[in-house]
Amino acid sequence: MIFTVAEENYIKAVYHLQQEQETVSTNALSAELQTRPASVTDMLKKLKSKRIISYEPYHGVKLSNEGRKVALGIVRKHRLWEYFLVDKLQFGWDEVHEVAEELEHISSTKLVDKLDAFLGYPKFDPHGDPIPDSKGRLAAQQQEPLAAIPLNKTVEITAVGSQSSELLELLKHKGLQMGTRLEVKKIFDFDGSLELKSKNQQIVTISRDLASVLFVKPV
Repeated sequence: MIFTVAEENYIKAVYHLQQEQETVSTNALSAELQTRPASVTDMLKKLKSKRIISYEPYHGVKLSNEGRKVALGIVRKHRLWEYFLVDKLQFGWDEVHEVAEELEHISSTKLVDKLDAFLGYPKFDPHGDPIPDSKGRLAAQQQEPLAAIPLNKTVEITAVGSQSSELLELLKHKGLQMGTRLEVKKIFDFDGSLELKSKNQQIVTISRDLASVLFVKPV
């Protein structure tokens, strides 16, 4: 089944919102896509007719089994293109989201499968999010927020909880990226900020808010 760019954007938005709540409200979808509720309702009716979602007015929306497969396919393309842009074309991890938003709508399954093979079947994108494989399976990763890590325990950054360009720019400025190994050396009582020491002995202080959206695993 072929979908328009707008339909794919709705399907992906429902998928992401369902990570936090099983049934997505039309208001939440309207806010996510920055569009009028009336336009959302019209699109949901179209997707329901294609059996991609289950939807009843005033009761919210959720993906059908087929809808989830479609959504995972879109997410797979997006994250593979992000990986390609960073790993092969040396884009910064704060530069790739918008480009991948365009590339994710390429429909050629053969191209995507060849891209996956060319990249060596990566499990995670440059931001630490799992890349669905060709069957829609997601790799699991044991991780926890940096804010919950005890002092002097060596950990490695594995994911960021947001891909906003402002956040990624801040991390770049602080010298923090995927794979950075560090220890929490001190937590300041005044505001909960953390003093970090990286493997190269660099000392950096970050806010509690920033620590809460950085995910790490023990080394």
